[in-house]
Amino acid sequence: MKKASFPYHYDRRRPASPKWSHWYLSILRLAVGLLLVLLITLLWLLHRNEVDEQRSTLIADVLWLEQSLRFHLEGNAEQLQQLSLDLTRSRATGELFKLRAKHILKNNPEIRQLLWLNAASQTVQGMPTQNPVRTTAENAGENAVRRSLELARLGRPVYSDAYRVAEEAYFEVYVPIYLDGRYQGVLVGVYSLANLLKQQVPWWFAEKYQVRVVDGNGNLLTSKSKIDASPTTLTYPVALDPPGYGLLLQVTAYRGTGNLAQTLIATLILILAAAVFWSLWAVRGLIQRRLAAEQALRSEYAFRKSMEDSLMVGMRARDLQGRVTYANPAFLRMVGYTAEELIGRAPPMPYWTPEEMERTLTLHNNVLLGHAPREGFEVRLMHKNGKRFDALIYEAPLIDAEGQQTGWMGSIIDVTERKRAEELARQQQEKLQITARLVTMGEMASTLAHELNQPLAAITSYNAGCLNKLESGDFTLPQLKEALGKLAVQAQRAGHIIRRVHDFVRKSEPKLAPCDLAEVIDDSIGFIEAAAKRRGVRIVREIQGMRPELMADQVMLEQVLLNLMRNGIEAMSETPVARRRLTVKLSQVDKQMEIQVIDQGTGISREIAAKLFTPLFSTKADGMGMGLNICRSIVEFHHGRLWVENNPDGGSIFFITLPIVRP
Repeated sequence: MKKASFPYHYDRRRPASPKWSHWYLSILRLAVGLLLVLLITLLWLLHRNEVDEQRSTLIADVLWLEQSLRFHLEGNAEQLQQLSLDLTRSRATGELFKLRAKHILKNNPEIRQLLWLNAASQTVQGMPTQNPVRTTAENAGENAVRRSLELARLGRPVYSDAYRVAEEAYFEVYVPIYLDGRYQGVLVGVYSLANLLKQQVPWWFAEKYQVRVVDGNGNLLTSKSKIDASPTTLTYPVALDPPGYGLLLQVTAYRGTGNLAQTLIATLILILAAAVFWSLWAVRGLIQRRLAAEQALRSEYAFRKSMEDSLMVGMRARDLQGRVTYANPAFLRMVGYTAEELIGRAPPMPYWTPEEMERTLTLHNNVLLGHAPREGFEVRLMHKNGKRFDALIYEAPLIDAEGQQTGWMGSIIDVTERKRAEELARQQQEKLQITARLVTMGEMASTLAHELNQPLAAITSYNAGCLNKLESGDFTLPQLKEALGKLAVQAQRAGHIIRRVHDFVRKSEPKLAPCDLAEVIDDSIGFIEAAAKRRGVRIVREIQGMRPELMADQVMLEQVLLNLMRNGIEAMSETPVARRRLTVKLSQVDKQMEIQVIDQGTGISREIAAKLFTPLFSTKADGMGMGLNICRSIVEFHHGRLWVENNPDGGSIFFITLPIVRP
């Protein structure tokens, strides 16, 4: 293969000094030696840092586990407190206790038993049995039980100390029951420490650590681990409160395997240092030739500097193997590298971004194969300081004086500002969309207030009725249940209205998700139906039975339909009341879904229809002229079409087509 020619002049009258080269190589040897020492020191520091980081990670994980256990125990205590309150309010206390106790035991396997004791500390109910677990132990701990019961009378949940029964550790929580300020008894929850760790310690935590619970004397109560921990590994204890009484949560990190990677890296560093010393000696002659080439490059640079500095477009030449043979100052300013850093450089280039390395290399290979697109291609490049920029590149063959191709010449244009301007325009479009939604909600504010006032009035009425029943004492539970059920329905209705308005007006990025157009139509009609009734307009929906889901942004499509329906309602202001009908049709046409918004208003003339979707054009005296333009932009964003035709029965028909399968 013919070698690519480099247009550089070599000045052989001033060869590089051998003495200078020897000094230069000595400096390099010294630098490599210092580098080796620094790398060994760095490996030692990394090892120390790894140990410190492992301990910091252990402490953070232990504190997280302790907090998780505390939150879980407090959550269970709150459930028992709620049960104690419900027992004082219910008549069927036995059935209520059984039902709630089963639920608590099922959802909290660490709780082995729930007991209900009366004011005389006698067992009223118990799940799964009424026999206390503590009484089966050799040391019944009557004093501990009595102390816990006395503390519970103070009105707060109390935890007992840990005890063993049949080689398993337990502790109890006492939740008092009060009625009108009088002590009525206590709920006792019996926890199994082993089950508590089993349920609350995640699998990944047990893979890294051995978890143990010890008492104040250091005796092991229970543990959870995959393997036995080495006694020389890191350990961190933390107080387990609740239940307290000196219980410690002791977490031990497993001994890690030897860091084979660091040993291998250290060995490779030594081998690499020896190879570098040998290579420095071997390339002594090559360095001399390189010095001569650099001198030639400086001469060439001085000759062409005045011409190259006038160019604003980056120019970069490569030979047939992809090595850089030339780069003008404009390109060097773009990437932040000097000519010496790039000339002769083969792929991958230092100004290629790591995140697009594979794509950039594919484009590079296509150029070398002669498949460069004539219209150019865009690629993201990287400045030396790490700053990214977008570049538009045009590649053309580089032909020498003999007519032979010696490489490729690329013209690089920084299009970052242009793309930023396009992104700014897109953001402005999104702001216009959200503004249009807010304007729509503003116009419908009185209607929404009236629609929201109905469930609120019903809630007030049902609430007053319940209060009257309670004050009179003449009521039955089914009556109250029925009234409260109706009140809840009205509250849900009001919440649905508020949530629907919030979802419509909140600012968010376009999100394409599976979307049922029938739901979009129903939600849009729900927004505007009250306003239509005030104007005497009847809304009719005609939706086919089978309809596929589309990938679309539901809120954006609702914005389009609301705008079109509102325009249709306003267009029928002069239509006789009997003919004021707005029809919304949904059907499938080939591989598209079609929505028609049909009004029976005054219609649209051909001249107005031609300018209807033009920005800032409006037929309303107070209109902004952006509504229909935004609607068309939204539909086109979904790869669809929006247009208008005259209705044969009078009025207009707005058509929306959306592809079922996105292109």
